[in-house]
Amino acid sequence: MVKKSLHHPEHFEEIIRRISLLSRDAERKWGRMDAGQMLKHCSRVLEVPLGKTVLPALPFIYTAVGAFTKKEMQVFNNGIPRNMPTFRKLIINFECDFDVEKQYLLETLEKYRQHYLNGQLPGHHALFGKMRVEDWGFLEYKHLHHHLKQFNV
Repeated sequence: MVKKSLHHPEHFEEIIRRISLLSRDAERKWGRMDAGQMLKHCSRVLEVPLGKTVLPALPFIYTAVGAFTKKEMQVFNNGIPRNMPTFRKLIINFECDFDVEKQYLLETLEKYRQHYLNGQLPGHHALFGKMRVEDWGFLEYKHLHHHLKQFNV
């Protein structure tokens, strides 16, 4: 099985193409967010390794479970479960301008790529604990794939 990653140019371009196919009126298969809200949510998640969105520290039990989940690659290999709980800071439950959010996500993806190329990705995640560069690329690809699939792209 190929582990796709935002760090591989062909996988990065695949995500860009899929975002470009998304339309404002795309119907979701699950969840509550509309397409504009999903784009904003994906940008916020990408802002975490950029240091622009800071997630709160979690109690040890959560980080232990998160580290185990990452280690066992359950979330990564099997996809992200639908309607999975998320950090409050990453929940988008307000109206968003689809075109603005689409452009911002594309810009944020490019900033993420520059952070990767410049060796600036952090070594820690609030839930998953210690993160290698490879973990970030895989996690961010899987997250974007999950939400683009949510809207049939």
